[in-house]
Amino acid sequence: MSELYGLMAKFDTPEEVVEATRKARAAGYRKMEAYSPFPIEELAEILNFKPIIQYIVFIGGVLGAITGFGIQYYASVIAYPLIIGGRPFNSWPAFIVVIFELTVLFAGLAAVFGMLGLNGFPHPYHPVFNAKDFTQVSRDKFFLVIEAADPRFDPERTRAFLESLHPEEVTEVQP
Repeated sequence: MSELYGLMAKFDTPEEVVEATRKARAAGYRKMEAYSPFPIEELAEILNFKPIIQYIVFIGGVLGAITGFGIQYYASVIAYPLIIGGRPFNSWPAFIVVIFELTVLFAGLAAVFGMLGLNGFPHPYHPVFNAKDFTQVSRDKFFLVIEAADPRFDPERTRAFLESLHPEEVTEVQP
């Protein structure tokens, strides 16, 4: 038998999985993941999920603005300076439209690629995909997986703990 990835408990309602996750967190488990057919805000709080996508998007927007300004500065001041109406070569008000467009473009691309990177996509395989009944997570079931990598994980004690939460069933997840 191969090494165990973790133990998975199946629940019927979002309230049950939220309460089970809260109890698992209180029992000291940290490496766990909850799966549900729709987002549950309390789970993110209990699992201590801290999104950083807003910082990635901000950095992308700033890089877009700097790129837009830099390209126009190079073209207007260094490579092709034109004397038009006595304006200075670095007339930044004329640059605003391109700066705005590149800010939006870079922020949007940073959001898309940041989301893909943070979500681990593309991820064609995960051990829970082969777990019994896991396909029901996209319909009407809720799952809590405690990983074997957790420092408090012990197969027998963790199974007993999960069974004390009264799930429909507890199954092993193989890698």
